[in-house]
Amino acid sequence: MELSTIKDAFERVTKKQTLSCSKTQEAIDHIRHEIESVLDTIQSVNNADHELDYKTVMSELKASLLKAAPLSQMEGTQKELNKYGKLLEKYFNPDISKAYRNIDIDIHTLNQIIANHFYRQGLFEIGDNFMNVVGEPESAAIMKSPFLEMYQILEAMQNQNLEPALNWAATNSDKLDLSGSDIVLKLHTMQFVKVLQNGSREEALSYARTHLSPFASRYMTEIQKLMGCLLWTGKLDRSPYHALLSLSNWDKLAEELKRQFCNLLGQSYNSPLSVTVAAGIQVLPSLLKFMSVMAGKKHEWQSMNQLPVPVELDSEFQFHSIFVCPVSKEQATGDNPPMLMACGHVLCKQSILKISKNCTKVFKCPYCPFDIDAGQCRQLYF
Repeated sequence: MELSTIKDAFERVTKKQTLSCSKTQEAIDHIRHEIESVLDTIQSVNNADHELDYKTVMSELKASLLKAAPLSQMEGTQKELNKYGKLLEKYFNPDISKAYRNIDIDIHTLNQIIANHFYRQGLFEIGDNFMNVVGEPESAAIMKSPFLEMYQILEAMQNQNLEPALNWAATNSDKLDLSGSDIVLKLHTMQFVKVLQNGSREEALSYARTHLSPFASRYMTEIQKLMGCLLWTGKLDRSPYHALLSLSNWDKLAEELKRQFCNLLGQSYNSPLSVTVAAGIQVLPSLLKFMSVMAGKKHEWQSMNQLPVPVELDSEFQFHSIFVCPVSKEQATGDNPPMLMACGHVLCKQSILKISKNCTKVFKCPYCPFDIDAGQCRQLYF
């Protein structure tokens, strides 16, 4: 698809529209001036008790208005608009049914996906109405419950209230730590800065001792930076650490919390429905082009297991939902998940346990000379 051609055509239409607007305004001003002039003439004659040939005056006004011809000035814009419409029809085929395949769809699963999309976007009323319409209201409460909690936390964070977020993080700290997330530290860091900004140095130090000290062994650099902030109590905005006060930090923290919240629910950060639609939009032109080539062979299209030509998708639409351990040659499962080693290579959990003698010894990575401590391996979530 030549998007540059469409863009150029759009710019031409925009320029024509801008020029037409300007000329139309000039024409309106001219018409108003002519009418006001005639009215002044009529008024002055009436006041002087003189006779006036109204027919002649109106004929002259009509001729003047026709000379302005505002409608003729818009013809160029209309022609350009018509060309643009034909160009859109040419490049954006309105009939996409050719790219559709007759497949059996589990309606219940599809309804769940659509409702989940509404709930994860915070559109709870729409989600409830949808579930009522499709006749599955009993599923609504179960599906939306976790997202209600998430949006209550996010709403509090918009008001710079971290208490609900901190409570959630404390409840799920073990799971967050297991997934390698540092959001608990980020939440306490934000709260520490808030206490330092609004309270006293002693309060901030007390908060750090209680909530930040457990992270010192793993995040010493970050903790040292926060301790440096204590020297700038009351003037943190003029300190080397003024970036900690940026309002954008709240937005970033909210996005990270949303990501980790979805992760604990076993769901992706992006809505599966949004990803599916976006990927479909990207691949649709290629499918339509392919179908135009295969005109008359629709039966073959319906029975194909895969396309005979590659269809390119951007990296955000490329997923690897299946992992096969390169050592055991077995597919990863919930009981035998993929584990990321310190060197960056990945093996299944059972392979690591076998090589490390149940985590009793350090072993070398099968693919590089790196020494691996099985206790430091982290589970990957595909």
